[in-house]
Amino acid sequence: MQRRQFLATLPAACALGALPRAHAQGKALTPLKFTLDFRVTGQTGPFFLAQQKGYYRDEGLDVTIDVGAGSVASITRVASGAYQLGLGDMSALIEFAAQYPGAPKVQAVYQYYNRAPFVIIGRKDRGITTDFASLKGKKVAAAAVESTRRAWPMVARQLGLPPGHFAWTTTEFSARDNVMVRGDVDAATYFHDSAVSLFARMKPQDLSVLRYTDAGVNLYGNAILAASSLIAERPEVVAAFLRASNRALVESLADPAAAMAATLQREPILEEKVESARWAITAEYVAAPDTRRDGLGDVRPQLLAQQVDQVAQTLDLKVRPQPEALFNRSLLPAQAARMAKAWGGPAPCPAFFCPPNRAWMSATAATCARPFPSQTGPANAATVRSARSSSRPTAH
Repeated sequence: MQRRQFLATLPAACALGALPRAHAQGKALTPLKFTLDFRVTGQTGPFFLAQQKGYYRDEGLDVTIDVGAGSVASITRVASGAYQLGLGDMSALIEFAAQYPGAPKVQAVYQYYNRAPFVIIGRKDRGITTDFASLKGKKVAAAAVESTRRAWPMVARQLGLPPGHFAWTTTEFSARDNVMVRGDVDAATYFHDSAVSLFARMKPQDLSVLRYTDAGVNLYGNAILAASSLIAERPEVVAAFLRASNRALVESLADPAAAMAATLQREPILEEKVESARWAITAEYVAAPDTRRDGLGDVRPQLLAQQVDQVAQTLDLKVRPQPEALFNRSLLPAQAARMAKAWGGPAPCPAFFCPPNRAWMSATAATCARPFPSQTGPANAATVRSARSSSRPTAH
């Protein structure tokens, strides 16, 4: 059976049949399966905090959190009914909705990453600076199919650069740090918060970080996804999950230590200092400046519509999904509950790399605390370059 036909014929009961209604006194919990987009790291610490502190149980839920295999897999898991909820990239959801037009099978219900953490990290000894123009003619490592690589044409268009500004070197994710350290390539694509592994092996002051947001490419990243059947038939269950998750996220932004402890309880092989550093970068993108006005978890319709246009143009989509079909804000917690407490920027990254990498602390802490440039609309190349030269630290 074709995948399209399979998804189209799945009964709603596949996602809902095993969901008993929670008892009024909380004695019977509603089981929910939630898939991450990837493995367990500090990036998703708030979900483990909500689980450890019993926030899901307080809402009448028995939540199982499983590791994922990428955003496409997360979306497919939710669409197929194997999971009721998941974490997946908004651009991937746009592509999925274009491939399967009609009534949406999956919708985003809470925007976790207010901005996608897409960056290219380059070696300064190869002449790479924080200006994307410095990548001309360089070799940039990336996996064959990954979000940062696929979004590059958006940056090129925004800055007036040719799509072939540099040469791609296709590399497995697991080998990306190695080719950077050995100098086989001049730069590599990363999710910014996944680059802590590279920062542990190379002096950050020897690296330049080129953020897609600095080029005026304002993409929403990973969002909490829900099966449309669950939204329609059990909206109170989705709302309960969002309240508990949001509660933990607000706490994690104010004091990440408990969330990192909960993450390590789930995956003891992780190192607390590494995951704390990872979360400090994640927090930049989760609590980006828009959230100070809109609160966590929400989107701005005009920016989402702009992202749909960008993704459709870049991937040559035949159908452009409507923003309201992609993001369902009806079940968001109240805005007052979604405001980060005492916002002053993400907490500084911890000083944990011993010599010779001790400089990582000052270089990366400055980056973690640095605000995003204005995100009210697209920036032109001259504005981006001016902002970078005046506000960005040269050591990263």
